[in-house]
Amino acid sequence: MLDRELKKGSAELLILSLVEARPRHGYEISKLIEARSEGELSFNVASLYPLLYRLENRGWIIGRWVEKAGQRRRRYYKLTPDGKKVLKAQRSSWESFVRAINRITGAEHA
Repeated sequence: MLDRELKKGSAELLILSLVEARPRHGYEISKLIEARSEGELSFNVASLYPLLYRLENRGWIIGRWVEKAGQRRRRYYKLTPDGKKVLKAQRSSWESFVRAINRITGAEHA
């Protein structure tokens, strides 16, 4: 399991990235994070939903309740235009950070 602080620092980027392609509900976001990270990252509902609400309050995502026959209603979140700008900036910052870390810790420097 990756360090809690690393997860905390990347949570917004992860969520914004996952709702970029299409609207998703919280449980789906949680499961995608776990699946795509091959189990290295996971978010429990107690920590994920407050983050979704914060992103919505900032105007980076927007939520909409959807009811389907035979299922409980779910809140689907999608990226807003402001969220797209934030995602672009966060991706750029993250890529720069990873490149810098790799330059320092890469095998060629060992």
